[in-house]
Order: sequence, then C-alpha cells, then structure tokens
Amino acid sequence: MLNKYARAFFTRVFTPLAAFLLRMGVSPDAVTLVGTAGVVAGALVFFPRGSFFWGTLVITAFVFSDLVDGNMARQAGRSGPWGAFLDSTLDRVADSAIFGGIAMWYAGKGDNLMLCAVTLFCLASGQVVSYTKARAESLGLKCAVNGVVERAERLVGTLVAAGLAGLHQFGVPGIEWLLPVALWAVAAGSLITVFQRVLTVRREAAEWVALNAAPAAEGEAQ
Repeated sequence: MLNKYARAFFTRVFTPLAAFLLRMGVSPDAVTLVGTAGVVAGALVFFPRGSFFWGTLVITAFVFSDLVDGNMARQAGRSGPWGAFLDSTLDRVADSAIFGGIAMWYAGKGDNLMLCAVTLFCLASGQVVSYTKARAESLGLKCAVNGVVERAERLVGTLVAAGLAGLHQFGVPGIEWLLPVALWAVAAGSLITVFQRVLTVRREAAEWVALNAAPAAEGEAQ
C-alpha cells in the first residue's frame, strides 16, 4: 500500500534532483551504491550502540536514493534488467543491515534475546517475502498479491519506531516501547504476507497445470 502511493508522490518530488544529478554526470548505479553504503553505515554504526535516533536520521538521508536512481534511469532512457537487478540486490543488503543492527543491540547492551530473535525473524521473513514473488515470476507465475506488509511497510514502520524510541536518550520518557511493538507487528505482518503469497502461487500453479493439461489431453485423444 505504502509502496503504491508513496512511491508515486516521492517520484514527483525527486524528479528535479534526479535531473540535476544527470546533468552533473552522475550515473544511476553510483547513486544506488552510495545510497546502500550510507544505509549500511548508519545501521551498523549507530544501531548496535542504541543510538536509534541518529541512526534513523542517517539511514533516512540515504534510503531515498532507492527512488532517485530509478528516476534517473528513466529520464536517461537507461532503464533495464541490470539496474533492476542491482537495485533489488542492494535493497536486500540494506534491509539486512537495518535489522541486523537492531538485532546486535538486543543481543548486546539491549540485553533482550527475545527481541533479538524477533528482529532476526523480521530480517529472514522479509527476505522470504521478496523471494516468493521473485521465484514465482521466474517460473512464469504472477504471484498476483502484494500482502499486508511489503518492503515499504517494513522499513517505514521500523525506522519511524526506532527514531522515536531513540528520543528516550534525550530525556523523552515512555516511548522506548515503540520499537519492540513495531518489530512484533512487522514480524506478524511479514509471516501473514508469506502465507498470502504462497497460497496465491499455489493457486496459480494449479491453474497453470490445468491449462497445460487440457491441450495435452486433446493431443492424446487425437
């Protein structure tokens, strides 16, 4: 849902920036790489120390590169399989760094192995959510369902909660619970989304078998 509406809005917002970067000779691939490096650095430098507010600010500053690079590629007429592959691959790297950094906090000074496990589940289930659609499409199926929690929901929910929870360091009381709640919600939503996609692909696969079995039966009858 967020991916559908927010992406269109921010694409319009970042179109002038994308055009400016192209005039400066910057390539879309460079923006993708720098953006991912910034997200990884923000997550793994700040989150394991519990500096969720500053970490979220750094990550947010770089995470929008995911919209800028695609905008640049379209304006330059360079959209293609390589850019899509690189972007999708580095998205997985960025997601792993964000949830990995939070897990490191809970495994260390955060001292909460249950939340560490929940965070790792968020990381793993998020990868599976993406894999189910990619694998289905590689088999010629559509996986025609988005599910309740896509990448945009996972990131926005987790980062907003982490940033607000980080204000606890500045003396704002009673908000540190926001991050655990967000993590549990993302974990539950990701699990539901996996089941939604698996059931959808199962139905599509059965329909594919039925459609391809009919011509084969007609050929044997002849």
